[in-house]
Amino acid sequence: MERSQAGAVPPKALRYRSTRLQRVLPVLPLLGVVMGTRIWEWVAGALSGAEVAKTSGTWAALLFVLLITNRRFGVTLTQSTAIVHNLRRRTIQWDDVQAIRIEAVLGNRTVVIYEAGGRRTSLRAPLTGFLFWDREFEEKFHTIGRWWLDHRGPDWVPVPPPESWWNAPSAPNRNPFAPPA
Repeated sequence: MERSQAGAVPPKALRYRSTRLQRVLPVLPLLGVVMGTRIWEWVAGALSGAEVAKTSGTWAALLFVLLITNRRFGVTLTQSTAIVHNLRRRTIQWDDVQAIRIEAVLGNRTVVIYEAGGRRTSLRAPLTGFLFWDREFEEKFHTIGRWWLDHRGPDWVPVPPPESWWNAPSAPNRNPFAPPA
């Protein structure tokens, strides 16, 4: 039996996190170099098998800890706020948000939230790029944008762009939604 979209109840909160591959990939090159060096030394006779096993166990534990700790990075969307989970947790009210855009940084595309006070917040998830591929990135971006449009409130007004004279330099490229100075 099918349910209609109109009858579906929207969730109270929605959470986006990094994918498992995105959490593991930054450590793999270092892990490969360290383990390759240790195995090379073991084959050459400079290390015992116990030292290689100890190094392998240490790096496996580090990889496991990294998988667990990076899992908390991301964003949680609620009815009134976007809660950004980085090293510090930060709450952004929907009525303070001026825009949500995709920006490219070092070949990776990420979602950026622009606030009325001029602050710009890059989200650690969703993220997509050459090695950090996320097939659902566009869908996640549109969901975050739709969530903002649905929950920003009826009294939301955009901040006007800074004014400039016809021969003056334009607004800074860093944040086009910064309030006039």
